[in-house]
Amino acid sequence: MVLIAAAICTKAGKTIVSRQFVEMTKARIEGLLSAFPKLMSTGKQHTFVETESVRYVYQPLEKLYMLLITTKASNILEDLETLRLFSRVIPEYCRSMEESEIIDNAFNLIFAFDEIVALGYRESVNLAQIRTFVEMDSHEEKVYQAVRQTQEREAKNKMREKAKELQRQRMEASKKGVKSPFSGGGFGSNTGFSPAPVVGDSASIVAEFTKSNFTNIQKPTVPTKAMKLGSKSRDVESFVDQLKSEGEKVVTSLPNKPAVSAKLPIATENVEDVHLRQEEKLLLRVGRDGGLQSFELHGLVTLRIADEKWGRIRVQLENKDSRGIQLQTHPNVDKELFKLKSQIGLKNPSKPFPLHTDVGVLKWRFQSQDESCIPLSINCWPSENGQGGCDVNIEYELDHEDMELNDVCITIPLPIGSTPVVNEYDGEYTHDPRKNVLLWTLPIIDSSNKSGALEFSVTALPGDFYPVTVHFVSKRSYADLKVTDVLLVDDDTPVKFSVDTVFFTEKYEIV
Repeated sequence: MVLIAAAICTKAGKTIVSRQFVEMTKARIEGLLSAFPKLMSTGKQHTFVETESVRYVYQPLEKLYMLLITTKASNILEDLETLRLFSRVIPEYCRSMEESEIIDNAFNLIFAFDEIVALGYRESVNLAQIRTFVEMDSHEEKVYQAVRQTQEREAKNKMREKAKELQRQRMEASKKGVKSPFSGGGFGSNTGFSPAPVVGDSASIVAEFTKSNFTNIQKPTVPTKAMKLGSKSRDVESFVDQLKSEGEKVVTSLPNKPAVSAKLPIATENVEDVHLRQEEKLLLRVGRDGGLQSFELHGLVTLRIADEKWGRIRVQLENKDSRGIQLQTHPNVDKELFKLKSQIGLKNPSKPFPLHTDVGVLKWRFQSQDESCIPLSINCWPSENGQGGCDVNIEYELDHEDMELNDVCITIPLPIGSTPVVNEYDGEYTHDPRKNVLLWTLPIIDSSNKSGALEFSVTALPGDFYPVTVHFVSKRSYADLKVTDVLLVDDDTPVKFSVDTVFFTEKYEIV
């Protein structure tokens, strides 16, 4: 068949989106599209109409038409099959068959149309392939982003540790009555610290670190003749009281222990010259009525060597996975060695691993539609109470009892201006009126408290409590993958090493 053009138009004949697949003038395609409404027969149901030169194949879509313009010599059965595919593509990118919705998603529709037809001829593709081609999802890009985020987090942690050290030195100097060398207007050469460049947005990280240090470092006391309206401590107390009155949760830290917050656990203090980091992130989406919509796990093992004498090593892994997680080694890693002995080593054993660099040596990916893969199940039951509001019962259950989840936070959206009345709860809860959410937090979930519930009432409708989001971290890997040993290449001598393992949710939603 030769398909001239594909278009979406209203029943009144107005063209919303049109894509031609053969060379023709603008006046020619406009003439063909404007002629279509005049050829429609009132009161008769057809799927095509012909003129002397072209054939119009169409399908009604509520208030619209999906229209194909082909040559008269084309196969009508193939035309109808292609038309059905075009009609199925539209709901993939448009929530409704309205003119405004079609216009908002015009470019996505045109990209999808180009995957169906090339140079006037139908391509052998299905709906799933079209969706994949249009999304242009790159697994390599995701891995790169994960490595970059890991490096940024480690740089932030190191900067926070340095800020704490400077704060501690300042406090010790003030106790001894000695002026701290760090109480000046900023970082000078006497600090002895220069931030190392990192991959990613290093400028923002350094800016954040500098800002935190300027906040923590006490400015020198300078006599002034200006009138004081109140003491510094009184101003701070009034500001804190104002924040509390507005619903903000304020955490007061001790003078010698500045508060430091981080999304993921800070790396262990006793880091050896051979250090491995095993990081996994989970992307999970579950329906509010049950049913797993998407489950995706990404894992990465990075290796960092601080001493050149340990450069030529092999890492021994223990893999007890039974789910079919796909493992992939770095191109420079010996794949046969990994398959036979579960060891990570370079293809050329005479070459060492890079020094002072986090090198990704192994990554994995796991996708599933099996609900048994969900580590923590959340069940939200809102029901109308007959008084213009809802009684909400939300509960959790740890499905994998061998896991230990830390810093669990379940965020429940609330209508603007509403105040929940909490009846029963496990753990702790906080109402944030600024963000209109109820935060249910549990410091740890394991086999000893594998289930719990929260009950509250609020003026709302049952659909106002979604999407519910879940965040947690764990020091245990989801994949049954463990680093058991590090050996020298020459004589298999064991090498002392350290491992930092973290498993966290990047996105967990109940929608």
